[in-house]
Amino acid sequence: MNPANEPALSSLRLTEIRLPLDHGPDALAQAVALRLGTDPGRIADYTVFRRSVDARSKARIQLAYTIDVRLTDAAEHAALAAKPGVRPTPDMRYRLPARASAHLADRPVVIGTGPCDLFIGLMLARMGFRPIILERGKVVRERTKDTWGLWRRGVLDPGSNVQFGEGGAGTFSDGKLWSQIKDPRHLGRKVLEEFVAAGAPDEILWQAHPHIGTFRLVTMVESLRATIEALGGEYRFETEVVDLLIEEDTSGARQVRGVVLASGEAIASNHVALAVGHSARDCFAMLERRGVHLQAKPFSIGVRIEHPQSLIDNDRWGAQAGNKLLGAAEYRLVHHASNGRTAYSFCMCPGGTVVAATSETGRVVTNGMSQYSRAERNANSGLVVDIAPGDYPGGLLGGVAFQRHWEERAFAAGGSTYAAPVQLVGDFLAGRPSTKLGSVIPSYRPGVTPTDLSLCLPAFAITALREAIVAFDREIDGYAMADAVMTGVETRTSAPVRIARDKGFESINTRGLYPAGEGAGYAGGILSAGVDGIRVAEAIAAAIVSA
Repeated sequence: MNPANEPALSSLRLTEIRLPLDHGPDALAQAVALRLGTDPGRIADYTVFRRSVDARSKARIQLAYTIDVRLTDAAEHAALAAKPGVRPTPDMRYRLPARASAHLADRPVVIGTGPCDLFIGLMLARMGFRPIILERGKVVRERTKDTWGLWRRGVLDPGSNVQFGEGGAGTFSDGKLWSQIKDPRHLGRKVLEEFVAAGAPDEILWQAHPHIGTFRLVTMVESLRATIEALGGEYRFETEVVDLLIEEDTSGARQVRGVVLASGEAIASNHVALAVGHSARDCFAMLERRGVHLQAKPFSIGVRIEHPQSLIDNDRWGAQAGNKLLGAAEYRLVHHASNGRTAYSFCMCPGGTVVAATSETGRVVTNGMSQYSRAERNANSGLVVDIAPGDYPGGLLGGVAFQRHWEERAFAAGGSTYAAPVQLVGDFLAGRPSTKLGSVIPSYRPGVTPTDLSLCLPAFAITALREAIVAFDREIDGYAMADAVMTGVETRTSAPVRIARDKGFESINTRGLYPAGEGAGYAGGILSAGVDGIRVAEAIAAAIVSA
């Protein structure tokens, strides 16, 4: 059995094969044969397409497999293909939809180097279009040094931090590589295959909830950049785009003709991909000024909450807590509060740390991060409440102003040093400020200040979070433990605007501009951003070829 191998196209797919956590090496083959009603010796080969954990019963945790199998006898193989619960393995191979001509004159421009941009650039390069990729921040190794400068010394570089630089915001995260998007073309599989080729472990191809952690993401980003450059793509770091060149005809039709850099240089292009991430607030302002169609959209606000990882493991895994096959336990929680708000966990990081994620001076923002091992003592998760455009004034960019207001309040509540305000759950529920820490040691750096989080969150969010914590304690025993730590504020759950686009992935009022990824409002994580990048690259290639 080799889980990393792509199954043969003629194989059969079996789902929901369940085995005990401690099953032996031959149990899977026997279970496959039993499901098919054949002898194990008649199985030519099989591969694991997906393995997940069924922990609905902590006393009987099981592994659930999806298997692709081929039989030695062609006639039996064909007959079993019609059996209930068996179906042909889908063809998941990716095929490039276009090729650039030998005399390509119009090179596409890609703004940003996050997961979405990486796949726009990679796929365009594979098709021969030699993209020009512009990044306001630094290469990932230099960016990592600058990010640690904030975490260790409280020194922020506004152009090089958790939000800006090669790899995008996903570089400093848990590295989750799963999504709930509809993906009939199996583009998510293509993203994972490219990640494996760039150095990710093979297991991400078959784990139900794969992750790779920050350090492995760094090396993968470097490998993908090398591939893009080898295929003719061009990177320009510390190169900020400050304007778009837009041509408008007498009928009002608008067409992108290029970009303008902070240096004053203009780069001509009729095809510009814009995947700048959810924190490119100056870019949103530029787009509004240039008349690109924007829409205010919902987002969320809240905190990071930390518990001992052992508490989560024991609740989820019971006596199997610590089993290497299970690893650090995760959770996903939702509560519909009586004030009409929805509070929910967001970007849960098992065995991880809370990180300083601001990109602007005088503001505090939190996020979560894990390494591949997920071996830190605390579990952390965003604990956030929904925000709708009607909650803030100020038009299209009112959400940006709303985020900045609470980030500034958090900076002040933390002591105006990039330390973050924290409050113990027991104090938060009792409505009193925290004055000291308890048994849970906050992981946020450069430091924390015990205080009252009502100073830096809207009243409706405080109300919803108090109610949610009590409700979540009924789902996870100990969730409301008095010493659990809440760190403020989490504001960058998603972009506060959507850059509206049509079915061809172009801006609805500016031809040649391709909004993409999380910052444009069309993705919500590394995998979905990569999938969106592939789709946008295909659209750009089709437009260039048909021009």
